[in-house]
Amino acid sequence: MSIRALTILVVFMAAVLGTTTAWAQVDVEGSHDHPLVTRMPGFYIDSYAVEEFAAFTPTVVSGKEVNWEGKKYSISYSRKEGAPQVSMLQISRNYEDALKAAGATILGSDERRVAAELRKGGAMTGVYVEAFNEGNIYSLTIVESQPMRQDVVADAAAMSKDISVTGKTIIYGIYFDTGSAAIKPESEPSLVQMVKLLENRPTLKVYVVGHTDNTGTLEINLKLSAGRADAVVKALVGRGIAPSRLKAAGVASYCPIGSNANEQGRVQNRRVELVEQ
Repeated sequence: MSIRALTILVVFMAAVLGTTTAWAQVDVEGSHDHPLVTRMPGFYIDSYAVEEFAAFTPTVVSGKEVNWEGKKYSISYSRKEGAPQVSMLQISRNYEDALKAAGATILGSDERRVAAELRKGGAMTGVYVEAFNEGNIYSLTIVESQPMRQDVVADAAAMSKDISVTGKTIIYGIYFDTGSAAIKPESEPSLVQMVKLLENRPTLKVYVVGHTDNTGTLEINLKLSAGRADAVVKALVGRGIAPSRLKAAGVASYCPIGSNANEQGRVQNRRVELVEQ
């Protein structure tokens, strides 16, 4: 191979490798910053994962053990080639200051880590940052507290105990599509337990109360919550429960048990309750 041909090949390979490096320094597909905090300038997302319900224990907290549970975001950032070098302490302090400005409580921090909790409207968001490799890489873990979807449905005995103690029981296992009053098939296990509850307590009469979050207008949600309550009544009657024992009511977003300002609270508020008459 001639010297000229070899030079052309070297230049070509350098261009290819440079292009590959540039491509590698973009956010991984489907990733994005969490809306609570932004990234350090000059960094890109090299890995990204979201778990609907998971646990995490921040390691920088002293004096007590802190465990977070909820929707977990795991985001890893790497410094782009040519971007200004920052220290691990800069990363830690930048996030600490940003979290304080957002109203968070700092649980612990050191020269490369910070853990904080932000509490608003009854919900908690945990934030943990840890820097590595002299500040070239850092990880961000965010856990949004929320109730786990009730895949394991409360049984009739638990429902009965709730009613005896509080006069009502909350049913999270009745599912509807957004804006719909049609009960979804996956609601069957909860319906079975509701029927069992009413069969075990033959003198019990209940209000079946539908609740929504505050998304949409109040008028629409009143109609929707009433329609969903009525659908549950019809489902129970269709399974042998006397209509005289059931009354449907819809209260829209009038009785929240979580904040409608975040998704965790809205999930809690979308529910059906059985209330003793």
